[in-house]
Amino acid sequence: MTDARGHEISSEDWSSKDSHMDKDNHRTGPTDHEQHIAALPPSEVQQTTTSLDSQKTSSHLQNTRSKLGLHPTAPIVEEHDYAGHSDLWWPKVRLSLKEPFAEFWGVFCMVMFGDGAVAQVLLSTDQRTAPGGDGFGDYQSINWGWGLGVMLGIYIAGDSGAYLNPALTFTNCVLRKLPWRRFPVYFIAQFLGGFLAAGVIYINYINGINDFEGYGNRTVPPSKTATAGIFCTYPQDFETKAGMFLSEFIASAILMFVIFALKDDSNKGQFSASGAWFPLGLFFLIFGIGACFGWQTGYAINLARDFGPRLMSYAVGYGHEVWSAGGYYFWIPMVAPFLGTLFGGILYDIFIYTGPSPINTPYFGLGDLFRPKNAIQDRVETQKTQGIV
Repeated sequence: MTDARGHEISSEDWSSKDSHMDKDNHRTGPTDHEQHIAALPPSEVQQTTTSLDSQKTSSHLQNTRSKLGLHPTAPIVEEHDYAGHSDLWWPKVRLSLKEPFAEFWGVFCMVMFGDGAVAQVLLSTDQRTAPGGDGFGDYQSINWGWGLGVMLGIYIAGDSGAYLNPALTFTNCVLRKLPWRRFPVYFIAQFLGGFLAAGVIYINYINGINDFEGYGNRTVPPSKTATAGIFCTYPQDFETKAGMFLSEFIASAILMFVIFALKDDSNKGQFSASGAWFPLGLFFLIFGIGACFGWQTGYAINLARDFGPRLMSYAVGYGHEVWSAGGYYFWIPMVAPFLGTLFGGILYDIFIYTGPSPINTPYFGLGDLFRPKNAIQDRVETQKTQGIV
């Protein structure tokens, strides 16, 4: 693949090294021509594109993508951009929303595997026809399911950065200069992915749920036959509010701290950075968090994974108890992951990271709180210069 000046571009040039996953998954730097285009008003962009650029489908979608908060240049292989089918209506829609679609299906896959594992383990409890006569799986089977779901979701969502979690997106906006205007469209895509995946799980296991609970019965913990835990997390009965919050906070902080470590090419020491092994690294990370920190609250650590399926469980008949269970625990998996991932990311930047970060500026970046307008302007100008927006 070549750029506008005929230079070879490797697949590695589509991603930068400083964000949670491939910061934007676009070329590492724009050409002079692209920088010039990025600095112009949208109405003038078309007038300055070259005849070669005008043949690209993506060149006609820059304004649409910018309004959605996405990178003006879509992540697409050059030869696909020039292909005749790229001018059809659906390829244009797909190219306009490529990253949100990637986040949607990444989360969808993650929740399908994770909730599917919970469903199989729970609904087959004590089933004598299973190998060993004690059901199909155990708690570690659930951790395997969530680990696999995250790993495969990352592969699916590579072009978007594969955040798969609003809290991770948020922390990358704060510490890795991911454009804030991208957060809303990613958030919506992630939420919908979790919501609809839970619906598919319910349809797939509805007969098993009826058999387990009794036809038409739908209950939440601490009921002995509760199946609501298939879709979202519920705390142990003995947990206090502070304990619930701390459990989710700690797990989320570990998640972000290790993700930043896996993506930090400046911290590779005597071994290569994770690179293509990153999804496998995340598999072990999620498995480990579940195995070591999952018992008390179910290690939601992700609003899209918990709130989306919880809303679906409410919609299919589990009742108001999905919100009131655990002393209205539902808000903790919505709030704690944001604070936990931010804390974990700040810890990593303070003690290990040597690259661009608010932590590596005077007063740890706190000075920007007293001049927010200038800070925002500086950030936007930097992003334009780097071709991020």
